[in-house]
Amino acid sequence: MSELLVWFDGDCPLCQREIALMRRLDRRRAIQFTDVSKGSATDCPIDRAALLARFHAREDGRVLSGAAAFAAMWRAIPVLRPLGLMARNRVVLAVLEQAYGAFLRMRPRLQRLARRLA
Repeated sequence: MSELLVWFDGDCPLCQREIALMRRLDRRRAIQFTDVSKGSATDCPIDRAALLARFHAREDGRVLSGAAAFAAMWRAIPVLRPLGLMARNRVVLAVLEQAYGAFLRMRPRLQRLARRLA
């Protein structure tokens, strides 16, 4: 099994919900989740601002960003593993990265909406 560390923004209501779901799905506890919103990610080679701006993970010592980081997380969760394996295809990963870029542009509005609904 690969070693996987996921950095996430614990102050983001969208991230909180997503990571809570991933933790429930990660029954084998294969993923180590680290909240970077409190500045506790001292083991990360990436600037804190970059960590808060995009999703990052480290799989087997290699740092991944964006859709590639999501795919690594999916591969560690049995029910999502097929999606993660499909994302190893460069065309599939490129499409996922485009979708992630579109999400990032909408993220501030979605965060405001999620905060109002909470």
